[in-house]
Amino acid sequence: MAQDGTAASGAPRIDFVDYAKGICIIMVVMMHSTLGVEAAAGREGFMHLVVAFAKPFRMPDFFLISGLFLARVIDRDWRTYLDRKVVHFAYFYVLWMAIQFGVKAPVFAAEQGWSHVGLLYLKTLIEPFGTLWFIYLLPIFFVVTKLTRRVPPIVVWAIAAGLEMMHIPHTGSTIIDEFAARFVYFYSGYLFANYVFALSDAARRHSGLALLGLAVWAFADAGLVYIGVSEWPLISLALGYAGACAIIVIGTLLAKVRWLDALRYCGEHSIVIYLGFFLPMAATRTLLLKTGVIADIGVVSLLVNIAGVLGALAMWWAVRGTRLNFLYERPDRFWIAPRVLRRPALQAAE
Repeated sequence: MAQDGTAASGAPRIDFVDYAKGICIIMVVMMHSTLGVEAAAGREGFMHLVVAFAKPFRMPDFFLISGLFLARVIDRDWRTYLDRKVVHFAYFYVLWMAIQFGVKAPVFAAEQGWSHVGLLYLKTLIEPFGTLWFIYLLPIFFVVTKLTRRVPPIVVWAIAAGLEMMHIPHTGSTIIDEFAARFVYFYSGYLFANYVFALSDAARRHSGLALLGLAVWAFADAGLVYIGVSEWPLISLALGYAGACAIIVIGTLLAKVRWLDALRYCGEHSIVIYLGFFLPMAATRTLLLKTGVIADIGVVSLLVNIAGVLGALAMWWAVRGTRLNFLYERPDRFWIAPRVLRRPALQAAE
């Protein structure tokens, strides 16, 4: 299994994982960018088709990748585990939730009055705010997986798969809805990590066969989305797994030929993009729609997507080495694990 580059801590990185994460985070930004532009403009563009194609696997692959390396740390003591897998994400959720909430507070106040804004803020502690639900849910997945460590894995997986296939109606709680829909993929990343790495190795050795498989997958995914059955029970689970495997294969092939290093860079810093993309995304969307310099909504959506990714990275680059670095690096007072086990930089998963 090829490795290249190093994390900020000096730990080796696995090439195909960074490429896969880069694809994932760009698809996430694409979805928010496209749907936001279309909602504001009142019409759809060509990017709507791309978002629809990616919907069956956009979040399943992100969660599966997030669980890939959990086996390396799940047996750590609870203090260290909670520091790395709960406190870590809680810090960035609370911080960036406050930033997002502050940006939107005037809008809330105009709609419901400032007296209601405080209650809305408190609600964000139990109901994930805006785009940040992913890092709110990840710590829950980490804790549940460790708590069920002694339960036969097939039992946990079967329950998780059953919850996904039930397609639980919207309960009003993002945590309940998304846990039911996504935990099976996170747990599968943890449980079947060796098979994922074997798939990557096979794709690396047999590139032609891998490309043929990708073509079949793309046709099947597009077809099932087009005829409207992609969210049916069992089909949704199958498409989630198939898409996650496809992204792993694509990441492996890109890493093999060393193409699109910018994509790998986005994957290495996916959490940085995830935390900050909403600001440049919203600003670019407002600017382009208000000025009307570009009439094609699909092009506007694409430009907003690019601005969200590059803008988030630019924000991070701007504060590195300054007092504002706490936006991306957890300060000492928010660590509960021994210093020797720390990583100096923001990391999405181990």
